[in-house]
Amino acid sequence: MTASVLAPPTWLSRTGAALIAAGLLLATWLLADPSNQGRDLSFSLLSGALFGLLLQRSRFCFFCITRDFIERRDPTGLLGLLAALAVGTLGYHAVFGAFLPDPSSGRLPPDAHIGPLSWVLALGATVFGIGMALSGSCISAHLYRLGEGAFASLAALVGALIGFFLGFLCWNTLYLLTIQEAPVVWLPGTLGYGGSLLLQLALLALLASGLLRYRRTLSAPQAEQPLFALLFGTRWPTWVGGLLIGAMATVAYLRVSPLGVTAELGSVARTGANTLGWLPERLEGLDGFSGCATVVKETLLSNNGLFVLGLVFAAWASALLAGDFQPRRPAPRELLRNLLGGVLLGWGGMLALGCTVGTLLSGIMAGAASGWLFGLFCLVGIAVGLPLKRGLKLA
Repeated sequence: MTASVLAPPTWLSRTGAALIAAGLLLATWLLADPSNQGRDLSFSLLSGALFGLLLQRSRFCFFCITRDFIERRDPTGLLGLLAALAVGTLGYHAVFGAFLPDPSSGRLPPDAHIGPLSWVLALGATVFGIGMALSGSCISAHLYRLGEGAFASLAALVGALIGFFLGFLCWNTLYLLTIQEAPVVWLPGTLGYGGSLLLQLALLALLASGLLRYRRTLSAPQAEQPLFALLFGTRWPTWVGGLLIGAMATVAYLRVSPLGVTAELGSVARTGANTLGWLPERLEGLDGFSGCATVVKETLLSNNGLFVLGLVFAAWASALLAGDFQPRRPAPRELLRNLLGGVLLGWGGMLALGCTVGTLLSGIMAGAASGWLFGLFCLVGIAVGLPLKRGLKLA
């Protein structure tokens, strides 16, 4: 992965970034009323802003770093992902002891992304991976790229709303067919916290050792740079973003909820379709699952909605400061490709109860077997989607 050195920001871009940052801080302060709900909303906006900054500066996109390895045998990004998972695994297992001292009780930790294991999850993950390959990003990366001026990502997000709606339409059939009987495997419940921690860290270490075989010669150390150039000059190494995201994921789970970006998208799609009378009267069992849960929205403000807004605006401010804000008009073919990929992202994410942030990152950190299965079949989807994209001449 090559780091790009862009021209220093102009006074206009610095002013714009300062105004965005000031607006985020003001909104955080206004939301922070003494009630628990107010404090949660305030924290969600602030944590979303931090997440957006980390994603934008470290190019933390599951699809991009996987493509780097498939096409260029560059393991740097995937090693950063493993770093995030290792730190988050340590943090989550430490936190779980406070919520659930006895993991063998049969209960699951509150709100953790622990889902059922079935072929529906594998199918959803595969379709999600194909959607990433066609649209060029995962959902979280489409959000931060909006802040970089990638307006074609709007088509992918619109497509994701359509995909969620299509997922809701087929949910009851799939739930009654297989999901309701599918096992929910939480590794600490079977192995204890110590066994789960050792198993996950061993798996992550094994994967890292395999990837390190492809590591390239490290470049010579760069001369010391001013703080601003260090933060907003070249992109951060992905492992730096990974370590910080892993730590942030632990704090977010302890304070409000696990990291995830699809709950708001899915809830908007569900609310709109429900209002128009397009959904079944009941979505069997759906509201009983944790993870990126969708609801019929009764209020404009939500924790996940503010998290997503914070992500987009902070990524915009970061892109302005780094010189990465480069808006351009997308070509019709790009819009079509992103729309199609977005539909697959939404459909797959709905069936998998989350995306690469919720089901994969937060799931694996929580010791959920569903997170590992999702990650595996996402890779399958990307491996299928990349040649499909070229074959359909959508590249």
